[in-house]
Amino acid sequence: MISYEPLWTTLKNREVTQYQLINKYHVSAGQLSRLRKNNYISTHTIDILCEILDCKVEDILMYIPNDETKIESTLE
Repeated sequence: MISYEPLWTTLKNREVTQYQLINKYHVSAGQLSRLRKNNYISTHTIDILCEILDCKVEDILMYIPNDETKIESTLE
């Protein structure tokens, strides 16, 4: 699973609010909603967030293996 938890920390550290993302940088409220729910977003959106926040991809998202992935890995 992809988690966008690092994004919220990065926003706080950079002192950028969700309001600013929407109004100053024109990130859609729908995109922010998807991020809050850890739903799919495009790599284009990740690129834009990295540019806005002057950060690396790992400052936006992280991969968390789910139990099924762990089980498949041990079977191989």
